[in-house]
Amino acid sequence: MTSDSRRYPDPAVRVLDPRFNALRIAAASVECLYQGARWSEGPVWFGDGRYLLWSDIPNNRILRWDEESGQVGEFRKPSNNANGNTRDRQGRLVTCEHLTRRVTRTEYDGAITVLADSYGGKPLNSPNDVVVKSDGSIWFTDPSFGIDGFYEGEKREAQLKPCVYRVDGQSGEITVMIDDFIGPNGLAFSPDESVLYVVESRSVPRKIFAFEVLDGGRRLGEPRLVIDAGPGTPDGFRVDIHGNLWCGWGMGDADLDGVRVFTPQGEAIGHIDLPERCANVCFGGRHRNRLFMAASHGLYAIYVNTQGARGG
Repeated sequence: MTSDSRRYPDPAVRVLDPRFNALRIAAASVECLYQGARWSEGPVWFGDGRYLLWSDIPNNRILRWDEESGQVGEFRKPSNNANGNTRDRQGRLVTCEHLTRRVTRTEYDGAITVLADSYGGKPLNSPNDVVVKSDGSIWFTDPSFGIDGFYEGEKREAQLKPCVYRVDGQSGEITVMIDDFIGPNGLAFSPDESVLYVVESRSVPRKIFAFEVLDGGRRLGEPRLVIDAGPGTPDGFRVDIHGNLWCGWGMGDADLDGVRVFTPQGEAIGHIDLPERCANVCFGGRHRNRLFMAASHGLYAIYVNTQGARGG
C-alpha cells in the first residue's frame, strides 16, 4: 500500500522553512505499510534481520514488518501491553511494558530479563518510552498512562511520581533523573549525547525540554524549553545525525497529523502529513535513512535525505 499521492515531490511532505529542503528527497513519497492496529507505538529497526518491530498497545501485541516480503505478523502476543521499544548497544530488544509495569530486555535466546519494575520498594507506574546511551545506561519515562484505565493496561493507583529514570549499564542501579514533569513521554539524546530531550505531554500546551547531560550522564542540568507545541501533541520522537527532532504529531486539526520536524533550536522546518495521528518514529533501512512512523492504526514510511542518530 502506498500514499494516495502519485506525484513527485509528494505534497504530503510540506516545507515550512527552506532548510527542510536539504532533508527531503523529491522522488520519495509516504508509503502505508500496514493498517489494522488499534494504537501503534514504539517502532524499532532490526537491520541484522531486515525487519521492524512496533507495539499495538490495546491489542496486547508487538508486530513485525519484514522488509523483503512486506509481510506483517505477530512477533509477541501477549506483549504485556508493550509500548516503547529500542535496542541496547549489544542489539537486544528493550521494551516498556504497561501491564507488568516494567522495562525488560529480550536476550538472544528469547529469555526475558527484567531491568526495572520498582523504585524504592514501590512498583513503577507504566514505563512508556526508552533510549539507550552509548555507556549502556537505559533511560526511560514512567508516566501513569497505562494504569489510568483498562485500555492500555490495568487500572491501578500510582504509588510513584511520574519520573524519568536511568538504569546504570554496569550495576543496574536505578536513579531518578527528572521528577517534576507532568506526564513525561518521548525522550532522545542529541547525536553527541550532550543533550537529553524530553516531552512533557500533560502540560497545556505540550512542551519539549532540553537538559544538558553532566558528569558522564549521571546528572542533568536545568531544563531549557526548546519547543512549545501550541495545538500540537508531540509524543515520541527521534533525532537525526544533524540534531533535528522528528516528532510524532497530531490530534486537534487534521492538518497537524503526521510528523513535525524541528531544528535543535526548536524551529519548525518541515511536516509530513499522515491521515492519522503519529505517535512515534524511528529511522531504519540499511543506511538509517528511512523514517518509519507508527500512527494510530497503521505503519508508514518515507525515505529522507538524512540518517538517524544511533541509540534511539
